[in-house]
Amino acid sequence: MSTITSVAEAFFEACETGGGWAACERYCAPDAGFSAQADALAGITTLRDYVEWMKGLLTVLPDGRYEVKSFATDEERRNVAAYGVFRGTHTGEGGPCPPTGKSTSTDYVYVMQFDGERIAHMTKIWNDARAVKELGWA
Repeated sequence: MSTITSVAEAFFEACETGGGWAACERYCAPDAGFSAQADALAGITTLRDYVEWMKGLLTVLPDGRYEVKSFATDEERRNVAAYGVFRGTHTGEGGPCPPTGKSTSTDYVYVMQFDGERIAHMTKIWNDARAVKELGWA
């Protein structure tokens, strides 16, 4: 297994289980960028802020969990793409409204771009509108 694949898998686990920056920073460049074409993530431009957003999301969706569908490494372009399905139910406090008791099952992809052995930028591909609707937030 390549080094960037190992780093990507470790980062993915730390991020998706709500470890926040404390658990994720060892896998990332200090100034790692973040982008997504999703309204729920508007304004988040650093990977540090994104992993903290995920940490917060798991207080709102305390049963939040993921299922990895695919990990693909492109050594030539120095990136790793991870495809997963996130599931969770809004039973925790916080978020845009009181707990709705509604659930989501939403597909997403992370594309982690590497500089050396650290993630320099991550793009999230996600249909946030569907997830927000399923959770009763829209």
